[in-house]
Amino acid sequence: MTTLLIATRNAHKVGEIQTILGAGFHCLTLDGFPDAPTVLEDADTFAGNATKKAVELARWLSGSPEFKAQNAKPDYVLADDSGLEVDVLGGAPGVHSARFAALDKSENSRDADNNSKLLRLLQEVPAGRRTARFRCVLALVSCADGASARLFDGACEGRIQSGASGRGGFGYDPLFVPAGHEQSFAELGESVKNRLSHRARALEKLKDYFSKLAS
Repeated sequence: MTTLLIATRNAHKVGEIQTILGAGFHCLTLDGFPDAPTVLEDADTFAGNATKKAVELARWLSGSPEFKAQNAKPDYVLADDSGLEVDVLGGAPGVHSARFAALDKSENSRDADNNSKLLRLLQEVPAGRRTARFRCVLALVSCADGASARLFDGACEGRIQSGASGRGGFGYDPLFVPAGHEQSFAELGESVKNRLSHRARALEKLKDYFSKLAS
């Protein structure tokens, strides 16, 4: 069993990661480490932000009393950065996906505000030019050394529809229709999304890495 500290307090994200990785992995969250530092995600790439989070948290863990007190000590820190890239917007919102509606603030925006801004910017853009993708980069750092990160990336191509549909998912899921489908991620359901998503594809590469380590 490999124990991962997922560098987030987002329960939905952790649940998604645990489901995709399966029984061979045990995922902890930052809720179990209340004194963990908040890492400023100020890099201009997904890889930069993911690496910064994973490395800083792994280094902090090595000297943390909370780490020593944990019954299930993490073997690795796993951090991700992900977002939506819309071609006609030059790849925006990109690394600013979570705070797209309020780029002058440090905190994340509400999903509804981000979606409304995106639809407003694309209001005059025809359907054929609304191509987009979700992209994810995972950074894996061993808690034994905390020195360097191994990266895994994934992308899911699709398009932005003209309005929100579906009640599932989170973020831009109600607007994003993956290639080969006519329904949004919010309509397709977790099982389908967990096969198609950018995070699922990056996690499959992570699983393959651990499989090779074990062989």
